[in-house]
Amino acid sequence: MSIAANINKVLSRRDEIEQRLSSGQIETDELTKLSRELAEIRPIAEQAHYLNELLDNLEQARQILADEEADAELAEMANTEIEELSEKQEEAEHALKLLLLPKDSDDSRNAILEVRAGTGGDEAALFASDLFAMYQRFAAQQGWRFEVMEISETGIGGYKEATANISGQDVFARLKYESGVHRVQRVPVTEAGGRIHTSAATVAVLPEAQDVDIDINESDLRVDVFRASGPGGQSVNTTDSAVRITHLPTGIMVSQQDEKSQHKNRAKAMKILRARLYDAERARQQAERAASRKGQVGSGDRSERIRTYNFPQGRVTDHRINLTLYKLDKILNGEALDEVVEALASEDQAARLAAGDSEE
Repeated sequence: MSIAANINKVLSRRDEIEQRLSSGQIETDELTKLSRELAEIRPIAEQAHYLNELLDNLEQARQILADEEADAELAEMANTEIEELSEKQEEAEHALKLLLLPKDSDDSRNAILEVRAGTGGDEAALFASDLFAMYQRFAAQQGWRFEVMEISETGIGGYKEATANISGQDVFARLKYESGVHRVQRVPVTEAGGRIHTSAATVAVLPEAQDVDIDINESDLRVDVFRASGPGGQSVNTTDSAVRITHLPTGIMVSQQDEKSQHKNRAKAMKILRARLYDAERARQQAERAASRKGQVGSGDRSERIRTYNFPQGRVTDHRINLTLYKLDKILNGEALDEVVEALASEDQAARLAAGDSEE
């Protein structure tokens, strides 16, 4: 579909929504839904009007230039204006194309963050702890709420796995490219010889699912309760408050033991289970569209190595877009992670624009 056709479609839909909203005969649910849609359409409509104004001014300047009776000074002004307006037109069309890109329906959702130690033993667990702390700091800087749901520690400050619920504005949109294998190259504190080791941790960012998104039958669940344990396996509770839920059709298993209440642990486990099931369905749908998405930034596959943190050189490299920043400390501190996030989002937009242009 051409950009002109897209503009007409958006403007027509905006007029339709505004007429419906001004009718005075509308239910609360529809009012909320249409108001939200109108808020999304308005920036596109404003950009479209700006582009149309540029095109009108450009046409007027070209008519002056084509007028044989126009004096030399006026013709020179028109020529200068055409150059300036043509440049602005190109920028405005690009901005409008970005606004017209189909939105990921999950972008506005909160997210479940899961970080797990991979290959590398204790060093991998320490790196998993570093990554979890990085996202916690980044969330604080974004003004998001970071709720730790579960942490399984190794006893020396490392994490076997850690889970958090992150809520705020556009959390999933900002963090969805973080899913994958993160690799670290550094000299472990336990290494006497000063040799550089390579370890890894796995990050999964799942869009938080609502009850209406995933229908879970109680008959499909096996719920086991047991006593919570701390590092080294010692019992830290005298009651069976820890909960393990297995979704029998998929084999997905979630356990929670951070809370002293079995009820609270079950609620947390169900939230994570729902997110994992929703993510699995999302992945299935994306796989069906894989042919048209080959050029995009990563697949979010947790087996895909996406980034390397090299401590001796102080650099971080994202392998999907060949981005290298010598800001390792600032990235791990959450300060410069924004630069990586923005670059990944921009690359994704560019890939989708290119895919759209090739289809026209």
